[in-house]
Amino acid sequence: PIIINGGEWFSQYGVEGSRGTKVFALAGNVKNTGLVEVPMGITLRKLIYEIGGGVPGGKKLKAIQTGGPSGGCIPLELIDTPITYDNMKKLGTIIGSGGMIVMDEDSCMVDVAKYFLEFTVEESCGQCTPCRDGTRRMLEILEKITEGEGSMNDLQLLKDLGENIMATSLCGLGQTAPQPVISTMRYFWDEYEAHVKQGKCPAKKCKTLMRVVIDKEKCVGCTACARVCPVDAISGSVRKPHEIDPEICTRCGSCLAVCRFGAISKVSP
Repeated sequence: PIIINGGEWFSQYGVEGSRGTKVFALAGNVKNTGLVEVPMGITLRKLIYEIGGGVPGGKKLKAIQTGGPSGGCIPLELIDTPITYDNMKKLGTIIGSGGMIVMDEDSCMVDVAKYFLEFTVEESCGQCTPCRDGTRRMLEILEKITEGEGSMNDLQLLKDLGENIMATSLCGLGQTAPQPVISTMRYFWDEYEAHVKQGKCPAKKCKTLMRVVIDKEKCVGCTACARVCPVDAISGSVRKPHEIDPEICTRCGSCLAVCRFGAISKVSP
């Protein structure tokens, strides 16, 4: 259509500074996943809720990660922001190739930052020191934090490293790789502090910082959880309350998925 109708026709869509349309790949905790083409300037709220159908299961939206693995995370409070190149830059993220991952209230933003940084560490070509060594060092610090071994000094070092890597890397990968970390520290600082100061993961996603327990008042002894446990960490007789051995449990979540009585839950240690 652009070749046939021309650039002026295409520029009738969008807004000043961000003309035309953009194809976004909606993924994550959203009802309608897939590719959607929308005019630039559409708000995140309209894209996620009117087109994407909102967050399934009645859960609350927590963040939206845009631009692929090196994009930043936008919190719920900024959901009415129009999607433009300038606005995304101000929020600490990018539009990139159009990736848009919706995250609900069960997402741990520290773990999310670690997940994306793992990818960019592997993708680094190794030519420049800031990207090659800096991102790896950032990943090491994030691993410490998600295991409950981080300190406030680690948080400051993480922030300093990210800013220096973005300023001194040679190519676009290194210049944007720290954005998932920097943006989550900017908008979800309380989660980082909880991991460091309290040794807790508020979302109960970081395996080292949570346990899976069985409520003996609710457990009916159906044995469903014991039968799916891959490491035989659950013991108990038929029609008797079961118990999970925390030393053996790998926090895989298999038991949570099969319990029909709401007897199994994740708790902070």
